[in-house]
Order: sequence, then C-alpha cells, then structure tokens
Amino acid sequence: MKYPYRPILHIPKTKTEKIFDIIGIGCFLVSILYIVLQWNHLPDQIPGHFNGKGEVDRWGSKYELFILPVIGLFILLLNTAFEKAPHMHNYPKRLNESNVEAFYLNSRKMLNAMKNLCMVFFAYLNFEMVQIGLKQKESLDPWFIPAFIVIVFIPLAIGIYKQSKIK
Repeated sequence: MKYPYRPILHIPKTKTEKIFDIIGIGCFLVSILYIVLQWNHLPDQIPGHFNGKGEVDRWGSKYELFILPVIGLFILLLNTAFEKAPHMHNYPKRLNESNVEAFYLNSRKMLNAMKNLCMVFFAYLNFEMVQIGLKQKESLDPWFIPAFIVIVFIPLAIGIYKQSKIK
C-alpha cells in the first residue's frame, strides 16, 4: 500500500478534554492577567533564567516576562491544530477501519493532556517569576523541574500503554 489508511474523522471532544482545556487555558490566561496586574509593581530586573536547582542564574528586563506567554500561545495554537488533525499523527501499521477511531481518540487525548499540562506549568512559571521579581520568593521550588518532566510524560506513557491495548 503506497499511502497508509488515514481517513479524516470528526470525533467530538470528550468531556475530559473540554475540562482539561478549561483548566489549562484558564490557568494560562489567569497567569497573563497576573503579570499585567503586577506590571507597575515589578522592578526593572526580573528572573530571566533558572538553573537545574531552580535558582535564578540570569536576570533580565521585566519585558522578558512576555516570552513565556508568547511561547505558551505558540504551543497552545500548534497543539490545538494537531488535535484537530489526528489523521496526521503517527500510528502503528495495525491501524485499520475497525480501530481507527480508537487510535485517533487515544492520540488526541494524549496530546490534549500534554498541551494543557504545559499550559498549567507555564502559568505556574509566570507566577513564580513575578513572585521572585517582587522579592516574595528567592527561587523556584526545587521540585519544579523534576515534577514538570515527570508529569508531562505521564500522559505520554498512559497513551502509549492504551495504544498497545487497541486491537
């Protein structure tokens, strides 16, 4: 077969996906609002980068606070577009007419969870950068980076496991 079996299906979002979107996007938007509300109270220099322990290792202009929201918006838009095109995702050769909907739904749910977890972590990081800039904290919590890595890969692991169970 020259082209793999990839029909375009329109599978409605599940309730879980909608709830994840509300939580992820909501947290992200609230963090941007928080930056805007705190803007006049922020000093000219805010944390620009953190080392592996969560300590500030570079300070930068407070305008750098807009970098994470721009990156987050890019991630949000790109992943939302990919969620709408599960036929473009990568699947094993056993994809066929009888299991295509299960594969598409599993892949889209995995992508949705990872997208929204990233939005929550970006929101948390925005909040923390403002808090450190306002001298209310000195560094990120030491658990932040390991937690981010582990938590973002949980949906991936679950999705791969569920995919292996699709007949």
